[in-house]
Amino acid sequence: MRIDKNNYYLDIAEAVSERGTCLRRNFGAAIVKNDEIISTGYVGAPRGRKNCCDLKYCLREKMNVPRGERYELCRSVHAEQNAIISASRRDMIDSTLYLVGKDYNTSEYVQNARPCALCKRMIINAGIKKVVIRNNKKEYTTIDVNDFIENDESLEGIKGY
Repeated sequence: MRIDKNNYYLDIAEAVSERGTCLRRNFGAAIVKNDEIISTGYVGAPRGRKNCCDLKYCLREKMNVPRGERYELCRSVHAEQNAIISASRRDMIDSTLYLVGKDYNTSEYVQNARPCALCKRMIINAGIKKVVIRNNKKEYTTIDVNDFIENDESLEGIKGY
């Protein structure tokens, strides 16, 4: 049986996530417009800097920082950010960002995954129209990026996701 387009692109984002270098969670992203992949990205330190997998530690993990908080302590650039950096805004307008996250230790899908506050701001400014996030191998959640604009949790000081 042929898989649907969303799962096809989610499978590609999942393959991209396997390049991730985080010791907590590895995400992969693919930006798609008109059935064409515009760019991909995975979690990793900026080019030329050592990755957490090379250093053998994660500062946020050492400090027991909860998921979705204190990203200024993180060495990595997020998958969504790397995918956005690698594309032109013109190409991203009205596109879809596909996102898959897996736990480093268990290889299980990250439950209730959402872009962090900074990634949401970048997704909005990139002109991306929707985000599709894998829940498990067959199911996914689709988010209209307008929801990030209309439900601005930063006004209420909500942390995490």
